[in-house]
Amino acid sequence: MKAYLALFGSLWIYTLVFTTDLQNWCIENTLTALFLGALYLGYRRHPLSDVSYTFIWVYLCLHVYGAMYTYAENPFGYQLQEWFHTERNHYDRIVHFSFGFMLAYPMRDVFLSIMEFPPKYAWILPAEITLSFSGMYELIEWSVADIFFPAQGAAYLGSQGDPWDAQKDMFLAFSGSILILLLTYSFKKILREK
Repeated sequence: MKAYLALFGSLWIYTLVFTTDLQNWCIENTLTALFLGALYLGYRRHPLSDVSYTFIWVYLCLHVYGAMYTYAENPFGYQLQEWFHTERNHYDRIVHFSFGFMLAYPMRDVFLSIMEFPPKYAWILPAEITLSFSGMYELIEWSVADIFFPAQGAAYLGSQGDPWDAQKDMFLAFSGSILILLLTYSFKKILREK
């Protein structure tokens, strides 16, 4: 955990120093700071598995790299746009998918090892919570952009002219959570059969 924290801290500072839009970076990283604080406070009393910390670290790195340029202006997204001849920068879609894919496993870890839920709920709740959080995030994103930072709204929302952007983002997060849960279930089943 300490190595991940040190590596992430270095990347976080780098993205802050070299951001192309400081106000957007601050908005995007408010929830990151709160999440890291909660993760740090719970680390000693309720540690997660190494796999969970790895997934969390990868997700947070993808997120802050996106925030460095704004999701809609991310260079890697432009590279993908060029390779696949798409009309929009899809970096935000990668991060929304990763939200489900990378964070459903740690949620399952929390339900099993910390909250001691029955295993059947630990398979269902992460996908449901991912969909709920994704929907809630889209509502928060819209209200923050509309109420507090109307000038930054387009950069922060990153919809790039797609009227169904929020729904597609929620679908990708939910799909990512379903995929990682199915992969985890299949992997555990294979291990049990050996």
